Amino acid sequence: MRSDTSRCTIILPVFNEEGIVERITTEVFKAFLMANIDILFVDDGSTDSTWDTVAELSKKNPLISGIRFSRNFGKESAMLAGVSVATGDCMIVMDSDLQHPPEIAMEMLDLWLKSDCSIIEAVKIRRQDENALKKIAANIFYKILHSTSGIDLHNGSDFKLLDRRAADIIKSMPERQTFFRAMAGWTGLKTEKVFFEVPLRAGGSTKFSVFKLTKMAINSITAYTSMPMQVVTFIGFGFLLFAIIMTIQTFYRYFFGYVEGGFPTVIILLLIIGSILMISLGIIGIYISKIYNEVKLRPRYILSESVGVNLKKMY
Repeated sequence: MRSDTSRCTIILPVFNEEGIVERITTEVFKAFLMANIDILFVDDGSTDSTWDTVAELSKKNPLISGIRFSRNFGKESAMLAGVSVATGDCMIVMDSDLQHPPEIAMEMLDLWLKSDCSIIEAVKIRRQDENALKKIAANIFYKILHSTSGIDLHNGSDFKLLDRRAADIIKSMPERQTFFRAMAGWTGLKTEKVFFEVPLRAGGSTKFSVFKLTKMAINSITAYTSMPMQVVTFIGFGFLLFAIIMTIQTFYRYFFGYVEGGFPTVIILLLIIGSILMISLGIIGIYISKIYNEVKLRPRYILSESVGVNLKKMY
């Protein structure tokens, strides 16, 4: 039963954020002044003093806890670890760099308390540090994912509130290669939305390079649809039809005595077919590598330390 006494766990993944841990803690408690919350930091194998700061804060405040990975496993693993460990009646996953405003998180909690929804998504209206090229690339990615998998993540983010039911469903998903943003949408549970403008980072720099973002986009699309492999099949049939037409044309020219000067055409066809074959093998290779990684059944992450949390209950 939802009430003002329902407890919400704020999940904050951190990686080399020593300069902002204390500030985000202060801002969260300030925004949730009258709410029943606790904060769970998930240290994704930081190499600076981030974990020491989290441990010190936990000693001073019993509402702050933390878990630490043995190495850097990535933000996806950090968010799912937080969802697995959080004990609140609901939980809010948000970035620690203050680009996910705590005031919006409080708005999400208020909405959850007044509604019967299981998930509340924070949708970006505008991002202050986003250039035109990045925006175009993001829109292309969202459209491809929506058209192939039916999951609409346009301007979506990892900034979400999950109730206990949604969290338990996500925890039960066994896949090793995950996309948290889409996992919540895949459940189909009743969802509400709030809208926010993404402010500039409060400190540090983004950990996502163009390569990492591209890799994440490819993994995300292939994790929720087999359409790329089906496209390869359609291309194959298309070239088969083209080959039949070219064969008919060749026989026609042969029997009617036309001079066949098609050397450039043959070269172009070989280059096109060779390119299609290589792209096709690459797409198939991506899916095979995903199968390979899944069947190994390695854990998504390895925990090495904890503060304010019973480490034995996490496995």
